[in-house]
Amino acid sequence: MSAVIGITFGNTSSSIAVASSEGKVDVIANPDGDRSIPSALSYVGEDEYHGVQAESQLVRNPKNTIINFRDFIGKQFDDVKVDDSYQVGAKAVKGSKGEVAYEITRNDKVEIISVDEVSIRHFKKMKLAAEDFIGKDIEGVVLTVPTDFNEHQRQELVKISNAAGLKVLQLINEPTAALLAHLSADDGERFLQDKIYVVADFGGIRSDAAVISVRGGILTILATAHEHGLGGDKFDGALAEFFAKEFEKKYKANPRSNARSLAKLKAESIVVKKTLSNVQTSTCSIESLAEGLDFHTTINRLRYELTARQPLSEMAGFVEKVVAKAGLDALDINEVLLVGGVSNTPKLASNIQFLFPESTTVVAPSLDPKAIDPSELVARGAALQAALIESFDEEEVDESLQPIVVNTQHIAKPIGIKDAEGNFQSILVAETAYPIKKSIEVTNGESSSVIIELYEGKRTVKETVIEPVKDEEDEEDDDYSDDEPEIVKELVYEAGDKLATLSLKDLKANSKLEVTVNITQNGVLHFSGRELKQGSVAVKGEVHPASA
Repeated sequence: MSAVIGITFGNTSSSIAVASSEGKVDVIANPDGDRSIPSALSYVGEDEYHGVQAESQLVRNPKNTIINFRDFIGKQFDDVKVDDSYQVGAKAVKGSKGEVAYEITRNDKVEIISVDEVSIRHFKKMKLAAEDFIGKDIEGVVLTVPTDFNEHQRQELVKISNAAGLKVLQLINEPTAALLAHLSADDGERFLQDKIYVVADFGGIRSDAAVISVRGGILTILATAHEHGLGGDKFDGALAEFFAKEFEKKYKANPRSNARSLAKLKAESIVVKKTLSNVQTSTCSIESLAEGLDFHTTINRLRYELTARQPLSEMAGFVEKVVAKAGLDALDINEVLLVGGVSNTPKLASNIQFLFPESTTVVAPSLDPKAIDPSELVARGAALQAALIESFDEEEVDESLQPIVVNTQHIAKPIGIKDAEGNFQSILVAETAYPIKKSIEVTNGESSSVIIELYEGKRTVKETVIEPVKDEEDEEDDDYSDDEPEIVKELVYEAGDKLATLSLKDLKANSKLEVTVNITQNGVLHFSGRELKQGSVAVKGEVHPASA
């Protein structure tokens, strides 16, 4: 017996998940009981530590502990910027083939381990954890990748996984996987809802976002954005600096003076950050922080939010940026899905919620107790995809990944007609992928012939000013004059450029007419109409291009 799994491999942490044929997903815990497994390896003598055990070595054995290596796959050392976020732990150096590698010391001997070898060892540990959990051999895996990984990096990742004994069935973009997990909830009914989503993934040392339209169950990425250096580490650093100042003020000693003290500060800050996502107050307790002095203090959520206000503001701005990059307005967005462990931070969710109108749903644990754990969304989506393609052979999977299938073409503006009152009536909404064929029914009234015109929709933002309601108490209130009117915005579509004209003749009074728009794979638009008759169908459409 064998199984297929989904794996998300991040700079900070990795996750493994398996889905049943019924769609039930289990996120797999490693032998240490961790479902979010730190992407870390550490070496002490002949021993190799992985996950949390390796991460804990950052305090006492940082020079032999390798972290934050995922983004270096498929890159040359001379082409990357190794900043502070990548230099915590073992030193990144230039390998024998010019690749990124790491320098560690084992038994007083210096070793150079390439990033590929580090990744292979990491994948082997995850494979063993999955097999131990499931009780079966792992036959294949669906891996998630960032949308900014180029083709060479993707192929290198496949080679690494195969070398670790994990046959890659498919690579899937991280935001697509997260959204797949979200849409698959509630028996997949969300797939039937035409919506535009923002998927914002806040990792440990980088943030990624994508605007994705869902039209008829087809997911189309409209825009992506990436911000390296913006992630959960910013929160940890802000907290660590706050505690360092508190310690310095109390004991007149600088805890930033050595690497071990800094590592202790960061490790405890991570614990405090996670605690404050669930409760209002947390304790910080560190033994022998500096000069043999212990440190003990408390911090409440409000103080934490003030301390981390800069990364909180930057993350909200990052979400705004990807919406603007897609050429959309906040009013266009139906849902914002927050991904990654940092998304558990209540203030981050509320800040992002403030960017959008009330009609936009922000999905995060602090706003919706039923929301899927944001740190598990990507792995769950990968597992669902693995279960979906498990029954297909390799040739069928390869065909499904051809550019003509994966790179979905879509219309930028809605297409529709004018109704009897002259208002624009959409047939195909904006961002609909094609090829597509869709029909609507209209009536001709008393007329025996009609002319139906097809238009591209023109979007405008309508602003309505609502003055504050004034009652008798307000008239006596001196502060009433300070009340400002509320401005309500809404999207309105009207007929823009004319695309085609359709003439229907010899019609019976009050007949039902079917108007169809068909866009072929090559982007050719066909506009047709027919009178629906009982027992037979009469096609009487004739299309005249708008330019004629």
